[in-house]
Amino acid sequence: MSRLPLTGVRVLDLSRVLAGPMCAQALGDLGAEVIKIEHPGRGDDTRDWGMRVGSRNTSYFNAANRNKQSVGLDLQTAEGQRIARELAAKSDVVIQNFKFGGIRKMGLDYESLKAINPGLVYCSITGYRTDGPEAARPGYDLLVQGEAGLMALNGEEGQGPLKFGVAAVDMFTGMYSAQAILAALFDRHRTGQGRHVEMALYDCGLMITCYYGMEALLLGGDPPKFGNAHPSIVPYGVFDAADGPLVITVGNNAQYQRFCIEVIERPDLASDERFATNIGRSQNRHELLPQLRAELGKRQREQLLQRLSAANIPCGEVLGLREALQSDRSVQAGLVTEMPNPETGSMHVMAPPYRIDGERMPIRSVPPMLSQDTDKVLGEVLGMDAQAIAQLRQQGVV
Repeated sequence: MSRLPLTGVRVLDLSRVLAGPMCAQALGDLGAEVIKIEHPGRGDDTRDWGMRVGSRNTSYFNAANRNKQSVGLDLQTAEGQRIARELAAKSDVVIQNFKFGGIRKMGLDYESLKAINPGLVYCSITGYRTDGPEAARPGYDLLVQGEAGLMALNGEEGQGPLKFGVAAVDMFTGMYSAQAILAALFDRHRTGQGRHVEMALYDCGLMITCYYGMEALLLGGDPPKFGNAHPSIVPYGVFDAADGPLVITVGNNAQYQRFCIEVIERPDLASDERFATNIGRSQNRHELLPQLRAELGKRQREQLLQRLSAANIPCGEVLGLREALQSDRSVQAGLVTEMPNPETGSMHVMAPPYRIDGERMPIRSVPPMLSQDTDKVLGEVLGMDAQAIAQLRQQGVV
């Protein structure tokens, strides 16, 4: 592997749960040295979420904390705050998502750290904007999915609000935050000055509404729900073959002709003027789709996939989650791997999605056990000797 893009960049990750850790993980995936600060006793909240992996890791924690070092440090103690400031002074980036006002009480806010490290890129992740009336409100993914209108997008026609299957707002906020941090680092390269990046879950959640949000404004109301179907392209969505579901995406009129004639052998549907154009098919979907579903339901999925591919119509299986993770496609791409683990022998770790110069960014380290790197980081970064670290441990600071 050639030099990783963020080699030499040090990130102090003071965040916990998902949005902040996902942001720091993205930077770690691209080569940054990430020092994750956790309470020495309980660790990150997500060490108690999901399925247990060893004594202190979980499936949830492991999903957002690869390529990091774990330092156990009690930030509620004066000595712990002093050590965090020293680490920030030697870092390029700080990420935090403490409740409103909490970080300032610890002397770890942007202005305090900027005074000792003017080149610091500092990222604050909050629920709502810090200069608004809801600044002190705690932000949670599900709350924002409701407030930003995201739950109104999901599900079938007539169904009530439905959340995403994953914490999409947290995850998008983490990725948006990483983008902004990279932009600030690029700007620092030109100016030598750091920046304060402020990200709010609500702001990012509203951005996820994307083209649906634009349609709601144009309509003067909420767009209708279409479930697995497409709001304006027909046929496009999930359909049931005789032995299982598949995705079919007929994107234009020529594809529709081939679909009717070569795949389901219904030339009458190809010549029907009501369905000749996509606009017509969309307007008459309730007449067309039952006939298509009936034809697809008579055939085996593999036969349909072969015919669709031969007709150059995009298609694919609908797999279970475990099937997808263990599919040839995922395995050959190296997207999921087993890595050595001192407690469990091995653990599954998802690989970074980034490929640069033909190579996937590596898993340099598995999600860490709680506090496993405390001595190493305090010794190598801050120059503390074993006696000083032992005294801090005796005091409960680390």
